[in-house]
Amino acid sequence: MAIQKISITDFIQLKQRSSTDPYIIIDVRSPGEFEHAHIPGAYSLALFSNEERAIVGTTYKKQSRADAIKVGIPFFAQKQIAMIEQVEKWIAEKQEAGKNPPAVIVHCWRGGMRSAAVAWLLDLYGCKVMQLVGGYKGYRNWVLQQFNKPYHLKVLGGYTGSGKTEILHALKNKKQPIIDLEALAHHKGSSFGALGQPTQPSQEHFENKLAESLWNSVQEDSIWIEDESQRIGTVIVPTELFKQMRASTCYFLEIPFEERLNFIVEAYGSLELQGLQAATIRIQKRLGGLETKNTLQFLEEKNIKAAFDILLKYYDRWYAKFSQATTQPKLSVQKIGCEKVDAEENAQILIQTIL
Repeated sequence: MAIQKISITDFIQLKQRSSTDPYIIIDVRSPGEFEHAHIPGAYSLALFSNEERAIVGTTYKKQSRADAIKVGIPFFAQKQIAMIEQVEKWIAEKQEAGKNPPAVIVHCWRGGMRSAAVAWLLDLYGCKVMQLVGGYKGYRNWVLQQFNKPYHLKVLGGYTGSGKTEILHALKNKKQPIIDLEALAHHKGSSFGALGQPTQPSQEHFENKLAESLWNSVQEDSIWIEDESQRIGTVIVPTELFKQMRASTCYFLEIPFEERLNFIVEAYGSLELQGLQAATIRIQKRLGGLETKNTLQFLEEKNIKAAFDILLKYYDRWYAKFSQATTQPKLSVQKIGCEKVDAEENAQILIQTIL
């Protein structure tokens, strides 16, 4: 078999139709590079360990390309059987009954020697192999380009406890395209947003996931996205996209305070007490000394509703202040009254209101 070269454009289109064209993305960069950020859905098959990569890289810089290759060959040689066996397992897991084995797409940082070496090995073994032209660096260039494109966004707003994330997914079930920033960021946006969530991705990996979400939705007339501040925990919404969010119409759900309070208590009431206390302390300067003391006391007494009554009023004030911020264009706001926190019902109200 011959190793096929695949461009970033063709690769992205292939990813979009992965259900009809099964394939396996193999990232041969070091474990450290992969852990920092990678193409969503890729498998890690490191040609060099972190230490080996440092040795080869130093040799390349201080001596020559030829010397680096000589240093790297023994590292590669001792891994070849294990690499083939690992790829065999991935192919077996991915292969559908009665169909040909999926293709293997190999990449490194720039589509150079590392991916060429592994592509050669897998091709020699009999796999259908493609090598990504430009490698991960080319993919990152594509990612950054996505944030400069114009999008027709419909921003879903509402005070804390309105169930906006649940409404987004109800809209998705009704065939409405959505971007769930909080799911991509592994954070719900407030001081309490990391509680019960996986570790946040790096900024780079967040951007990778966000770019692909935008790409998968770009064929639609418009995309629903939740009203967020630019920073979501430790990651930041790319500036050009955030500007578009702030300049788009915000459909603001007005739901009674008591309904939202009950929703928040149910969502956060079972979380670990120490986490709730730590999150409260993080906002004590803005919350105020007395309110912080009262909230912590209520949490200690397991009076979750009283604690979140204080916190919800604080977040209502903060959200109103954020919405009126002068550092970004003001949102065009359309207020929509809803009687309760009900994702299905409120999603239907949104669709009917906008249509």
